[in-house]
Amino acid sequence: MGDSQRGRRSRRSPAGLLRGRVAVVTGAARGVGEALSRSLSHAGMRVALIGRERETLLATATHLPGPSICIEADITDRAALADAAGRVEAALGPASVVVANAGIGVSGRFDRTAPALWQRVIDVNLTGSANTARAFLPQLTQTRGYFLQIASTAAFGAAPMMSAYCASKAGAESFALALRGEVKADGVQIAIAYLHWTGTDMLTGIDENPVLEALRRNQPGLARRVHTPDQVASWLTQGIALRAPHIYAPPWLRWCQPLRPLFPALVSRIARREMKGHLSGALSSPAEVLGSGGHADWDSFRALRAFPPPDQ
Repeated sequence: MGDSQRGRRSRRSPAGLLRGRVAVVTGAARGVGEALSRSLSHAGMRVALIGRERETLLATATHLPGPSICIEADITDRAALADAAGRVEAALGPASVVVANAGIGVSGRFDRTAPALWQRVIDVNLTGSANTARAFLPQLTQTRGYFLQIASTAAFGAAPMMSAYCASKAGAESFALALRGEVKADGVQIAIAYLHWTGTDMLTGIDENPVLEALRRNQPGLARRVHTPDQVASWLTQGIALRAPHIYAPPWLRWCQPLRPLFPALVSRIARREMKGHLSGALSSPAEVLGSGGHADWDSFRALRAFPPPDQ
């Protein structure tokens, strides 16, 4: 292999393109956020980890090979995020990459979901992403940086029993697309990542959760595969390095985009059948917060506001 060819490959590798720059990852304590923080650090980036669980953030940071900072913050708190942005710039420098990854999920009927819990999903997944962009856009404008909105195939077709999650992810996608046109002239790239089944704690006991089990069972074999957070983080890191406008995890999801107009009708047809069969019992069950991270966020939120425990 010639020197020029090796040079071209080096420039296209994550380490060659990201080394020395600053990345911010929200929801960095667990799952994809944790794995992505490690992947970006191994690519040579200085990483700011933002999340609700300080001890878990610190544990993640101890395994990063490069400089990092941990900031405990609620992304629904604009003042806290503004403070976080200032701390990141002071400690590491202005951010070149910001990943709006933090999110929570709830499964269950809309009318069996506490209004505050339904609203919390929207506040974290949608409003929290907008708050993240607002806090860090000045730095991204300075660095002509890259903002990555973590979305989901939940934005492709709204699934019954997942109303808050699907609405929030569809909204986050629309927000990112709108923002893209506004900041393009400033040299800021707004990107969207579409994640499918990923083995985070949100999917713990997936086959025991009637909603998630039904969603997965009705998909083709290839689409049922659960990918590890490390694999997803690798795809994301490569996309970030190339400033890709869309990242698909797994990559074959890109071929689903032209088919999106068909998905709502298909999901509706499957849902009608499932509601009469496997999901009939779940219709009367209380809504369920998914994953340890979701429980940590919801429990912390209720404690701060002295909410009574939900009827679960």
